[in-house]
Amino acid sequence: MRIRIQRFSPLLIFYACLVAGLGLFALLMIPHAQAAPASGERLITIHDRGREKGIITHANTLRAVFKEARVTLDKNDIVEPGLDETLVTNSYQVNIYRARPIVIVDGTARRLVMSAYQTPSQIAEHAGVILQDEDTATLQMASNLLRDGASEEMIIDRAVPVQLILYGKESTVYTQATTIEQFLKEKRITIGAKDTVSKAATAGITPNMKLEIWRNGKQTVTKEEAVAFETEEIQDANRKVGYRQVKAAGVKGKKMVTYEIVMKNGREVSKKTIQTVIIKQPSKQVEVVGAKFKYTGGPLSNIQITALGNCESGMTANRNSGNGFYGAFQFVPSTWRTVAPEPYNSRMPHQAPLEAQKQAVQNLLSRSSIYTQFPGCARKMQAQGIL
Repeated sequence: MRIRIQRFSPLLIFYACLVAGLGLFALLMIPHAQAAPASGERLITIHDRGREKGIITHANTLRAVFKEARVTLDKNDIVEPGLDETLVTNSYQVNIYRARPIVIVDGTARRLVMSAYQTPSQIAEHAGVILQDEDTATLQMASNLLRDGASEEMIIDRAVPVQLILYGKESTVYTQATTIEQFLKEKRITIGAKDTVSKAATAGITPNMKLEIWRNGKQTVTKEEAVAFETEEIQDANRKVGYRQVKAAGVKGKKMVTYEIVMKNGREVSKKTIQTVIIKQPSKQVEVVGAKFKYTGGPLSNIQITALGNCESGMTANRNSGNGFYGAFQFVPSTWRTVAPEPYNSRMPHQAPLEAQKQAVQNLLSRSSIYTQFPGCARKMQAQGIL
């Protein structure tokens, strides 16, 4: 009996292997495909230590989501958005910042803490370490990993306390200066022709030293006054306009203000500020405000308004050109105030979300021509066949 052996060409064998390989790749990838969430479901994408995990859930808080997904957290880990914040949209990007050991070196004291925060001020606050405004804190690689059990350490360089008596008002201030001259410059204290300083300019700064400054002649009064804090707004596109929540409460600062007063017949006839020293910096308040905006459109199609924004600024919503034009469509403030939707008409154009800026353009062009308001870009769009 003869056995017939069929020979196959090398090219045919190559194609057969390629088809088999693609089929195997498809089989491996199918289980990983993420289905789109159905009605009432949410797609939660968790970013944790460089890894990404997608979860479809009906849960209303991240705490419940993590319980379903068996994601464990340390009490010092940080999750954004918050664990117990109510989930209101059908898609979320969630970041987990894992706590790591850090040694806080404060003079001769060394303390090991667990913290997920990244900046020295945040780490200090989380650890309950009080820092003066003049203190400095820096993060660096640990000097002895085996001894400390941590790869990072935070070095605190404490400022020196000085008992300052400024025109009769005594207070404790802190400084990194090494001489009286440097101290006066750091605190922006100007010594006038009639002023006297109790120490020489070249004298060194020592802890808790007393430094007195007084003025001869006219009556001076020093008062402690509050310094207002700034408010930073974080826009949340998932919340409706009108929503506002304080994420970090602001704290007023303190300043010593010295006035020169002229009295006549027992009455104050003039008063002017001669010195202001900030003794405690204010802490800004951080607020989350709703920025969800319903865009209703107008004369321009989506293609046209996108082309206009790209022409004006590359569709950069927070663009501040420095020449009086702002936002994705380079509005001037006076025009913006007349066409922008509330409450964004009371802000600058580049501080409003993109959808509100697009609506302002539609409102403007519903009563004016694009060739009048945006002549340069209008001609380009016309040449491209977009208009």
